[in-house]
Amino acid sequence: MSTATSTSGPNRTLTLAQRRRAVLDRGGLLSSRRVAQKPANTTFFMIFLTVMTLVTFGLVMVMSSSSIVALNRGFSPWTMFFKQLMWASVGGLGMAFFFRFPYSLLRRFVFPALIFAFGLMFLPFVPNIGVSINGARAWVAMGPVGFQPSEFLKLALLVYCANLLGRRQKEVANFNRTSRPVIVALVASVALCIVQRDLGGAIVMTCIVLAVMCMAGIPMRIVNTIAGSGVLAALFFTLMTSSRRNRWTAFLNLDETKGSFGYQVWQSILSISNGGVSGVGVGAGTGKWGYVPLAHSDFIFSTIAEEMGLIGAAVVIGGFLTLVVFGLRAALHAEERFGALLAGGVTMWFAIQAIINIGG
Repeated sequence: MSTATSTSGPNRTLTLAQRRRAVLDRGGLLSSRRVAQKPANTTFFMIFLTVMTLVTFGLVMVMSSSSIVALNRGFSPWTMFFKQLMWASVGGLGMAFFFRFPYSLLRRFVFPALIFAFGLMFLPFVPNIGVSINGARAWVAMGPVGFQPSEFLKLALLVYCANLLGRRQKEVANFNRTSRPVIVALVASVALCIVQRDLGGAIVMTCIVLAVMCMAGIPMRIVNTIAGSGVLAALFFTLMTSSRRNRWTAFLNLDETKGSFGYQVWQSILSISNGGVSGVGVGAGTGKWGYVPLAHSDFIFSTIAEEMGLIGAAVVIGGFLTLVVFGLRAALHAEERFGALLAGGVTMWFAIQAIINIGG
């Protein structure tokens, strides 16, 4: 029988909810124990190759974009490069460890890890430890090491949601058993981000949880309600402060704002346009010479586009698209539903962060 009709009659068209559930079922996301559809060697190789390419590309551009900033601060031009190289090495060791790590063991530490991550979110408010950057008190500095506790909370929240929805796949329509505990954890996480004035972190967390809920088969009326509430809340908190409001409205009329709060956006656009198709060459960009204040961090994509041109920008965007495609394939190849939701959630995490960072 055609998939376009229901089993109760050949002339009845499936509803949108039934079509969505059929797609999830064909992908195996609604099965508690799943069998790998095909050998995942190609998927692993493509993810590994893409990640290594993006990391290498990123290190080169960090070196180029941060050298001037480091010199102006009285440091070696290699300072930020070596710092990022160190973290890339740590990430490589972590990848090697977790490649052999049975991720199902994460389920044993789901709740303790979530509580621990919640506790870390209070560190930025501890004197001499917390650091305020651009109005957001979301960073912790311990000697030479600095990090955002919200990054740990994103991972803990993702694992918690994947575990809960994976164990209760037959109860996805039961609001109290599935959606309510997920919403409670999400609201608590978002509230802590808002207290830190980290609206970006709150948005990323919300998108990750929504993606996992959608993949788990949670009724769309619940997903849409959360999404709509999130949009309204984001608009409210954006309009509350002039800094956030100005950052969003700077795009609307750059002719009037390019000399004030739209300066960085305008300069980044000039840098991108200066790159043309092939770019001005690695190290030869001008935006990083103080014209684009955060050319080595938030606006590093403008440096990439200026020095590597449209070709370099396409490589970066294409790399993230490749990562998303094969990340979702990895989710479909997972042997159990928890792994599928975990892989899908991590993939959406990368996609959302890339959209926010590239979009400015």
